Amino acid sequence: MEFKHKSVLLTESIEELRIRPDGIYVDGTLGGGGHSLEICKRLTDGGRLIGIDQDADAIEAATRRLDEFRDRVTIVRSNYCDMRAVLSGLGVSSVDGVILDLGVSSYQLDTAERGFTYREDAPLDMRMDQRQSLTAMDVVNEYSEMELYRVIRDYGEEKFAKNIARHIVIARSEKKLETTGELIHVIKAAIPMKVRAVGGHPAKRTFQAIRIEVNQELTVLENSLEDMVDLLSDGGRICVITFHSLEDRIVKNKFREMENPCTCPKEFPVCVCGKIPKGTVITRKPILPSEEELLENKRSKSAKLRVFESRDSYGRIRVRQESFREKKDRKP
Repeated sequence: MEFKHKSVLLTESIEELRIRPDGIYVDGTLGGGGHSLEICKRLTDGGRLIGIDQDADAIEAATRRLDEFRDRVTIVRSNYCDMRAVLSGLGVSSVDGVILDLGVSSYQLDTAERGFTYREDAPLDMRMDQRQSLTAMDVVNEYSEMELYRVIRDYGEEKFAKNIARHIVIARSEKKLETTGELIHVIKAAIPMKVRAVGGHPAKRTFQAIRIEVNQELTVLENSLEDMVDLLSDGGRICVITFHSLEDRIVKNKFREMENPCTCPKEFPVCVCGKIPKGTVITRKPILPSEEELLENKRSKSAKLRVFESRDSYGRIRVRQESFREKKDRKP
């Protein structure tokens, strides 16, 4: 099956990156190369694009798509959480921009044998990196009832999480759950019929939760954002596109913390904790898809783009001093 994925918020994210023709940019979720292609079009021979993805199919597809720019493109199979090590291995110490397009790709959803979709019967897999050992089948059959409840409740925000977890444990005691179809059957039995009749597919939230757990998506995101900002040169930007509230909340809170890291009590006239801002939040509110994009691509409905701009140490100190001055001026 051909790797197809329509890049969401493409125009907006490319504009927010403010691409320099001779700059170095990292696409941490390369996918089919949609965002990378637009970045490459704006680079001269002095510029460079480094694409990172953990999916072998994505690597193959992006390599073909970006072939005309191969002299300025380096593609690495890895996870964006290892971006610092990847760049170090390429002799790169800082970059001018980073873009992340999170979540599952259209190709992964539409390729039934990958096990991401709840619309076809396929083996329970859901691995973005098929080199890893943990699969959805492992989670469903080996996690305790309490662990399943936690995953489905926290990552799927599913109000019937406890009942779904209980039904999974009962079902697997009789027979190991091996396919998406078997899991869907169990989930449907755990949700009241009147609820199943409205609000979309009853397995949607549970599948999302298991996928996030298998790939550790939220943990990777939370643990990587600050490190990626530290890799940015002065004035460099990171653009992050999220697709559900849990991801967006992490990005929003992390950006806010990096802009205002001070932990001093509010009544202190000046900062004594010594924590210096790493830059500025560019998007006070997330950028959303246009009406036109929503009509063209229904999968863009939940997309949100947030942008953060880095500042060098001098700029960070200046920002902190200005913040202290404002606090002092407001003090009665």
